[in-house]
Amino acid sequence: MSNSEVTEILNKYRVIAVVGLSNQLGKPSHRVAAYMKNHGYKIIPVNPTIEEALGEKSYKSLLDIPQEIQRTIDVVDIFRRSEDVPPIVDQAIQLKQKFG
Repeated sequence: MSNSEVTEILNKYRVIAVVGLSNQLGKPSHRVAAYMKNHGYKIIPVNPTIEEALGEKSYKSLLDIPQEIQRTIDVVDIFRRSEDVPPIVDQAIQLKQKFG
């Protein structure tokens, strides 16, 4: 993906589910999500080990997010080890199939 394609995505899509978002300030997931929130993006934290992040309720998985919020998700940003990613991608695909 080129830089211009990434820029186009970031300009067009504003609601981002961040899977693996941490409350620890030094973690990349926290820094990236905080930066995006400070620049107008709606962040939906997804992490089964925390109740909230960046002032937003955290959900255990993408499928645990209420449907009225699920349908607004534009991008799923994953901060997990590579071996943990396939089931998250499967969940994202389910949401895409459900809401288009």
